[in-house]
Amino acid sequence: MKINRIDHVSINVNDLSKAKAFFLELGLEVQAEWELDGEQLDRIVGLKDVKTACVGLGMPDGKVWIELVNFYTPTDETDIQQPFANTLGIRHICFAVEDIEAIVANLRKKGTEIFSEIQQYEDSYKLCYVRGPEGIILELAEKIS
Repeated sequence: MKINRIDHVSINVNDLSKAKAFFLELGLEVQAEWELDGEQLDRIVGLKDVKTACVGLGMPDGKVWIELVNFYTPTDETDIQQPFANTLGIRHICFAVEDIEAIVANLRKKGTEIFSEIQQYEDSYKLCYVRGPEGIILELAEKIS
């Protein structure tokens, strides 16, 4: 028995269009869009009367797949949470980037919350945390040559 790879990361969102636009701006590409419902989906996710809309976003090389999911039904009755970097559970996705300064400047111009200024970690990386729509936390990491 072995694990071959991570297939995808799923992010539940209320505003599918806004979340999709955020990831497109970062350079991901739409790989697929679909809607799902029915008894089989209910059994898979352990809920009743499930209806979803989904967008699969990936890098051109096909190695990264993020699945944005909007549950039409059933809806989550809690408000969007704004976790911090130390909140327990799965907390952020890290993207290896080029020209972190330009990316952060562009995100800042669009109103994205920037956790801190770009920081250099030893002689290996420039790092920055940002918060996208609906509380999604991304770490941007540029390897220093």
